[in-house]
Amino acid sequence: MKPKPHLESLSLSHSASKPQMLSLRLTSFTHLFSPPSSAVISRRSPAILRRRHHPLPWSLAASFSAQSSAAETQDRVENSKNRVTERVITPRSQDFNAWYLDIIANAELADYGPVRGTMVIRPYGYAIWEAIQEYLNVKFKETGHSNMYFPQFIPYSFIEKEASHVEGFSPELALVTIGGGKELEEKLVVRPTSETIVNHMFTQWIHSYRDLPLMINQWANVTRWEMRTKPFVRTLEFLWQEGHTAHATLEEAEKEAIQMIDIYTRFAYEQAAIPVITGRKSKVETFAGACKTYTIEAMMGDKKALQAGTSHNLGQNFARAFGTQFTDENGLREYVWQTSWAISTRFVGGIIMTHGDDAGLMLPPKIAPIQVVIVPIWKKDDEKEAVLNAASSVKDVLQRSGIKVKLDDSDQRTPGWKFNFWEMKGVPLRIEIGPRDVASGSVVISRRDIPGKQGKVFGISMEPLNLEAYVKDKLDEIQSSLLERAIAFRDSNIVDVSTYDDLKAAISQGKWARGPWSASDEDELTVKEETGATIRCFPFEQPQGVKRCLMTCNPAEEVAIFAKSY
Repeated sequence: MKPKPHLESLSLSHSASKPQMLSLRLTSFTHLFSPPSSAVISRRSPAILRRRHHPLPWSLAASFSAQSSAAETQDRVENSKNRVTERVITPRSQDFNAWYLDIIANAELADYGPVRGTMVIRPYGYAIWEAIQEYLNVKFKETGHSNMYFPQFIPYSFIEKEASHVEGFSPELALVTIGGGKELEEKLVVRPTSETIVNHMFTQWIHSYRDLPLMINQWANVTRWEMRTKPFVRTLEFLWQEGHTAHATLEEAEKEAIQMIDIYTRFAYEQAAIPVITGRKSKVETFAGACKTYTIEAMMGDKKALQAGTSHNLGQNFARAFGTQFTDENGLREYVWQTSWAISTRFVGGIIMTHGDDAGLMLPPKIAPIQVVIVPIWKKDDEKEAVLNAASSVKDVLQRSGIKVKLDDSDQRTPGWKFNFWEMKGVPLRIEIGPRDVASGSVVISRRDIPGKQGKVFGISMEPLNLEAYVKDKLDEIQSSLLERAIAFRDSNIVDVSTYDDLKAAISQGKWARGPWSASDEDELTVKEETGATIRCFPFEQPQGVKRCLMTCNPAEEVAIFAKSY
């Protein structure tokens, strides 16, 4: 029995009182999604209430040798170890959630929003989202979709037209009841998704089979009144793209739904280096109002599952609710067949939790806002000009070849501080240039994915063609390495099970369980109640041979993957 839906009401009106503003030091996101107690506030020093740039978890000695001789090479290594004991980033193995929130704060991905459960996406975090947008926009247009935009305010009566849709979304709706100082005749829903308003417009645009297929996409914000939130992963408001298509036949709609989940899968593997498992959702987990939901499921660093993208075959459910019909080639009136599909900013959270380590972010080069950072190093004033000129030249060479590069030529921080700062922000490659590097016409290059001396290579020629080829090769290596590492982690944490006891044991160990399933929806809910795990999907890739359901021992045609999830 489902609990009675609770609708959150949002009134839009002007306030005569001037709001007070308070700025807090961004050391942790812990209080962003749960308000601090008065006891905690009273213990804080007044200095904490003054906003300042976050401290890095380390500092280096002010004097730093920039030479590339054998002795100076060791000096660089030793200096990079010279960190203070204060740790801003909680170790991942100690507290995964605190680690995640610390990275978001210290890598400057997001900040507090004034409303509990919301966040401000900062430039670096938004740049990662832009990289996701850039790839997907190209793929959408290559497959015949056009971008457009629908209003974010939707009449409540639209939501009510599709019964399962309103039942599924009612607990998450934000409603506008007042506008212009007056109570509205009909309350408005702040967009939780757009199937209803899209169908309202499709009904006006689609008349004949000649108008089909109609395939559009919009980049927009969405509001869902979540009770338990986590930045990027689950917030009251988030950014996403949502595609909507209408077709003349079920077969065309199904082909479209599969095509779009395949695009998401390729993006996850090829761009984000996240080895998702692609499959079909169970009936219990299917999107409200859809006939079938396809999903990409990613294993995070704490072994929880993240639903990273979905594609829905809506059948004719919304078309019948809104009367979206067309005249076919025989002159008969038919309802259209539809799909919808989406990826959101939760994918940014997935990237953090898949690849990050105790030092901070670790970004796949293909989606990194900065692929290479150049850190010039000088000790004496008379060395500065030559080093900066060489660094600028290297930057120009790499930029002309299409590499996203940043020259950190500020002199307010030590080179060691810069090393660790850009490491925390996940920049795949770092180039160091000192006076003797300039004299020898070479640079030092460090990989973010291989810590310490093992990831550092000396004496790479500054000659443009050589340097460009070397850097591109290393970026490709990092991209592949991150994917291979994530695949190995995923595969080592999936357990094949044949009984319910096996499943419970696997879940209790924090792993994913994969086993034959043909049991009822009630049995599926029992698994969730007793283990906290849900069916993430029935994978497209299925093992051959005879199978028997792990719960009922009846014949089963498919295996399902069970896991705890975000």
